[in-house]
Amino acid sequence: MIASKTYSKAGWFRAALLSAAFLFVAQVKADVKLPSIFTDNMVLQQGMNVPIWGWADEGETVTVQFREQRVVAKAINGKWSVKLKPLKAGGPDEFVVYGRNRIQLRNVLVGEVWLCSGQSNMEWPLVKAFDSQADIKQSANSNIRLFKVENVKSDEPLDDLKQPWNVGKFAWQEASPQSTPDFSAVAYYFGRALEKARGVPIGLIQSDWGGSPAEVWMSQSVLEGDADYKANILDKYPAARAAYEAAAAKHKAEKAKGPAPRAPWKPTELYNSMIHPILGYGIKGAIWYQGESNAGRAWQYRSLFPDMIKNWRKDWGQGDFPFLFVQLAPWDRNKKRSLAEITKAPVESDWAELREAQTLTLKLTKTGMVVITDVGEKDDIHPTKKLPVGERLALAARAQVYNEKVVYSGPMFKSLKVKGNTAIVSFDHVGGGLEAKGGKLTGFAICGEDQKWVWADAETDGKVVTVSSPEVAKPVAVRYGWADFPVVNLFNAEGLPASPFRTDEFPVTTQPKDEKK
Repeated sequence: MIASKTYSKAGWFRAALLSAAFLFVAQVKADVKLPSIFTDNMVLQQGMNVPIWGWADEGETVTVQFREQRVVAKAINGKWSVKLKPLKAGGPDEFVVYGRNRIQLRNVLVGEVWLCSGQSNMEWPLVKAFDSQADIKQSANSNIRLFKVENVKSDEPLDDLKQPWNVGKFAWQEASPQSTPDFSAVAYYFGRALEKARGVPIGLIQSDWGGSPAEVWMSQSVLEGDADYKANILDKYPAARAAYEAAAAKHKAEKAKGPAPRAPWKPTELYNSMIHPILGYGIKGAIWYQGESNAGRAWQYRSLFPDMIKNWRKDWGQGDFPFLFVQLAPWDRNKKRSLAEITKAPVESDWAELREAQTLTLKLTKTGMVVITDVGEKDDIHPTKKLPVGERLALAARAQVYNEKVVYSGPMFKSLKVKGNTAIVSFDHVGGGLEAKGGKLTGFAICGEDQKWVWADAETDGKVVTVSSPEVAKPVAVRYGWADFPVVNLFNAEGLPASPFRTDEFPVTTQPKDEKK
């Protein structure tokens, strides 16, 4: 005979609570979970084996069901993953995942997914872009979906984003007058133009942070694996952090007026929190608008930027996906100078050197660059005209990624020939012909063997540009747009601006002394 237990009212209540608690813990423990990037309204990448992953109890059987596909996996070490066979663009459809619990995601599309990253000019919201109110009012389009990664830092790589799952602004959203104002203007205009051209759903993942240097978007292993990055980025951070803490403490103790010291960026901290958690989500490619914070180390950016791209591609695990980026816009660095002062004489410029580093990155496969020398604002690092930036990125994608026959780039330096006292510059991406907008060509400088630069007279016949100066009898090199704020006007007939360039290999300001010839 089994002994019975008797309980007081309070005892029964405590027992019931305890029982419910055990049931709750068991249920939570057993729940299949999806990463924060998988939500209602999401877009899955068409034409590829789409990775789907999540978490569950050890050994739990998890089933993913989408359209006619049904894929099963078992959780190993608490994580499960499957791949859907290539999907065709379209939808909406329901997406179901179930084990001991069932997750149902609604209004899911299949199309083209692009990651949109960088610093403040990518982060710049549509509501603050030039003349954007009409675009916001007309932005309702269920074929364009937006996902915004919250700004979070981490010292270690995170498995998931630190934001709620599938709740309001933390979920994928349809483009609408409610969702677009705070979304990246460049990304939105890119997506809008691409959706119009391709006629398929477009998914945009915004993951950016104003002021961020490239190294915070890179992994620890990549930075540690390069002697220069280790010595001049990783190893310098502790001293920079200590100096900041001392300055911040002094500022606080003295109740000093003016802005408090700004904490230095910690290498890898945004890769850990804003890239690592979404690695593997099926994407077509990435667009990138950054560089301002690395201009003082432009020479290093020659390797750092392509290494960042290779870092992402390797860790994403889907080959060399397309990577399109925006060249630095013109800016006078808050010097508040007149155009006459700016153009008084040719000068050295680390911003020009950064643009050169960006251009050199085009040697990397499946990369493209957008030039925006015509949309910068002299006294503002954030040019508000984002429409041409996004649309030029879309042009680059249409041509380089989707193989459309469209002119997607302005003139790019090809070669230099010298005949007597005249330099003849040839270009790629001439399109319908070279043109000077607004009159005589500007922004060309020339020098002889003495390396003394002077402004040059430049003319175009639509095919090449001839450059000369009465001060230079025997030219050896030409520069174009080599300035913080280049005042330039060379375009092709399609209205795309020429990229700044130099034909020389003279030492430049950010070049390490041991690398100068």
